[in-house]
Formats: sequence, C-alpha cells, structure tokens
Amino acid sequence: MKAQVLYGIGNIKYTEVEEPAPKDGEALVKVNACGICGSDIPRIYKTGAHNMPLVPGHEMTGTVKECASRPELVGRRVGIFPLIPCRECPQCKAGHYEMCENYNYLGSRCDGGFAEFLTVPVWNLIPLPDDISDDEAAMLEPMCVAVHAIREIGLIRRITAQDGSKQWTTADAEAGGTGGSGTQPTIAVCGLGTIGLFVAMFLKDAGYRNVFCIGNKDIQKKKLLEMGYSEGDLCDVRYGEPATFIKEKTGGGVDYYFECIGRPESYEQAIKCAAPLGKVMLVGNPAADMDLPRETYWKILRNQLTLKGTWNSSYPDDWTYVVERLTAWSSLREQKGDKTGDSAAADAPEAMTPSSLITHRFSLEDMDQGLSIMKNKSEEYIKVMVNP
Repeated sequence: MKAQVLYGIGNIKYTEVEEPAPKDGEALVKVNACGICGSDIPRIYKTGAHNMPLVPGHEMTGTVKECASRPELVGRRVGIFPLIPCRECPQCKAGHYEMCENYNYLGSRCDGGFAEFLTVPVWNLIPLPDDISDDEAAMLEPMCVAVHAIREIGLIRRITAQDGSKQWTTADAEAGGTGGSGTQPTIAVCGLGTIGLFVAMFLKDAGYRNVFCIGNKDIQKKKLLEMGYSEGDLCDVRYGEPATFIKEKTGGGVDYYFECIGRPESYEQAIKCAAPLGKVMLVGNPAADMDLPRETYWKILRNQLTLKGTWNSSYPDDWTYVVERLTAWSSLREQKGDKTGDSAAADAPEAMTPSSLITHRFSLEDMDQGLSIMKNKSEEYIKVMVNP
C-alpha cells in the first residue's frame, strides 16, 4: 500500500509499504479521509515522533475491511478515537482514558492515517450513521477536543433526567452570568484555528448568545459569519486590542475564557479579559515556556480566578455528544431542504456545517503541498484534508 512515512525530522516520504495485518482485537481499516492537525507540523519538521519510521495522522475515518473479533463491522464506516489507553492504570479505571499513564497513540506513537490502510483496536472504533459524511467523521477528533474543553469548564453537562435517561444540558445561567439572575454567561474564544472555531461552533449550537471571538485572519471572520455570528462578535487583533474590546462588550470581563493559542502573551491576555470569579480554560498546546508577569499573577489572586487545563477528549462521552449533534444537524439540513415552505422548518435554527472549515484538499501523494501551506503559512487555511 501507499503511505506517507516519517523517517526522521523533516524527512517524510510518499512510498510503498507493506499493508498492516490486524492482531487479535484489531480491525484493518481502509482510510477514507485524514485531516492534517496543527500538531503534525512540529512533529514532522521540528521534534519528530516518539517512534520513527512512522506514518503520522490522527484525525481519520475509514471503512472496516477486516475484523475477526467483530465481523459485523466489516463494511461499516467508522470514526476512530486515536488514543489507545492501557485500561489498567488508575486514570483508565476511573474512566479518564485521555489521562492514561501508559497510552499509545495513532499517528504519533504508532502508525496513523496518512496511508491507504491502518490497524485500529476495535475498542477505538465508533460505527457511524450514514448521514455523517467522511469529512465530518475525519474531524470527529478535533470536534471532540473542543467539546471536551466546553464540558470540562461546565458549559455543557450530562445529567440524569427524572425518567432515568441521560440528557445533555447547558450551564445554569443564573449561576454562570455576572449580569444577575437569568442572564447568560459571557464567553470569549481566543484563537480561531480549527479547535477554536469548533469551540465557537458548539457554543453557538448550545444556545449561548454572549460569545465573543478573538482572531487575526479574514478567513476566520468568514467562517464565524457562516456560523451565525455577527461582525460585532469578533475582535480582529490586527485592528483592535482584545482587553479593550472585551471590556466594551461586557463592562468588566467575561465569565468564561477559552485560550486556544498556547503562547505566553495569549495566556496573559486571558487573565486580563476574565471577570472577577471568572474561569479560564487553557486549550492551546504551549508553543514556548509560559512565563507570567507578577502583575498578571496578582490578578489571578485578587480576582479569584479559576484556571483549568484540558487535554484530548473523553471517550466515549464527548464522541457520543458530537455524533448526536452531527446527526441532528444533518436531519435539520434535510428538513430545511425538503420542506421549503414549511413554517416550522423555516423557523428552525441553522444547522452547523463542520465541513465548511475544510479549506484545502490534497491526495495522499500530494499531501506535501498541504504540509507546506501549514508550515510556511503561505495561504490562509483552516482545515487541510487528505483523501487517500
């Protein structure tokens, strides 16, 4: 089969390799699509992978070709949770697989999705309904990372209803907002790459109205407007100062702040933009040492802020939530398309379209062009997709 193989730092080649053979408890999956993640760029060009040679790529979907332990999965399209937990450590036994102490990981520690085929533990496969496209399925991983951050800070919760069923709900507005009883919380999303835009998308879908976004590219603005945000909801840092923008919009800072960049200056900015008793969710992977000025540290103390980190996504809860929302959005789009004259359909909220974040597509052979765009930032992009 053909694959993109990382032999060493900066040395990735499109080449012929042996098709992998599934072991007990694994499935052989034909890759239908695999996104290039921002983390793939330093992995390929700067730091290398944990094990090389290696096939990178962890945002993928495919069709099961072989599966001895679950033959009913053969021919099924699947989403793929890329983190392979040991399921033996204390965190795994508590159900926090994303914090496994001895994990493996498709695309960084073992072969991933930049290939025609890969092997995946059956436990990591999510059978998909037909109304979820390959594009959406390949973006399940970054969507779940975004949802995980939203859930961990408390803006989406899973509760047990009176009838015993599990249901999703949003945060209590009276508890979250600084504006008083009944007001929605104020929220900022800083950094509008793939993850930041998905955070904005799922917040909009959940019904939060006081969401303000901070970015620096025209394409980010375009995507926000397509989601239903207005120009007044966006602070473009090329033309305005975020702390001033947030203060003007809220009067004193936001209740929740998502930091999706991972730079010291953006970390400091988050503290400046948070309201007293506010919560800051740190999402972005650190690009450098995170030095913090004393004045900023004082703001954390004096304003009694909560700083929380997030990592990866919870399996299966986050994945179940995203699959449910993708299915609902597909149904809504079909409803609005098939019932054009129906008042109920016409009044329905707009369905989100995650695939609209795909700005570039390349074949597996030409994937180096996508890597170059992301590495050199030669063009504006959001999500670069590879279709073997």
